[in-house]
Amino acid sequence: MTERFSETLKRQNQSAWTAAVSHRFVTELCAGSLADPVMVRYLVQDHRFLDSFLTLLGAAIASADTFAARLCLGRFAGMISSEENTYFLRAFEALGVSPEQRATPADTPPTAGFKAIMQEAAATRSYAAALAVLNVAEGLYLDWASAAPKPLPDNFVHAEWITLHDNPAFCDFVAFLQAELDRVGPQHAALASDFYRRSVALELAFFDAVYAEEG
Repeated sequence: MTERFSETLKRQNQSAWTAAVSHRFVTELCAGSLADPVMVRYLVQDHRFLDSFLTLLGAAIASADTFAARLCLGRFAGMISSEENTYFLRAFEALGVSPEQRATPADTPPTAGFKAIMQEAAATRSYAAALAVLNVAEGLYLDWASAAPKPLPDNFVHAEWITLHDNPAFCDFVAFLQAELDRVGPQHAALASDFYRRSVALELAFFDAVYAEEG
């Protein structure tokens, strides 16, 4: 059986992918043992992606070649703008993070890199480029979240971040992204491969960065 294009890209980046989904951050988050300062650093930086991420989703909607794909992407953009953004605000309140504290730290290099690659993929006006970044950003999170041990942590800040990335609607969306990349990616293989590879590296670097201040 011929390997799916999305599976080929994942296999080509398996080392960094595995390092990310088995990262210390993931292990501690899923165990409910993640220290609050680490979670704060993570959430402050991760929330800064949303603007660029919505730009990427908008570009994917604009460059998609079917109405069905645009509907699916549009529904997901709505979820990001509502449930996910609301989670961040609730988590910041629970962790005592003021708007000033959210704005003060500079972007870490991986945060800046993620913003840049999302904007870069959007600027290509290539559906394949947008799909490559989205497959990593969402597929990698489904991989680690779906493997989280049960029961989930008592703290909603930990538990809801897991369930946001492991629920039937999210699983269906990741399957859609994979199918779309399989469909359009092979015609733009070099472009998709480049964006996919750089996105996986950034995911791993982002997890590393939230522990950088410990040293």
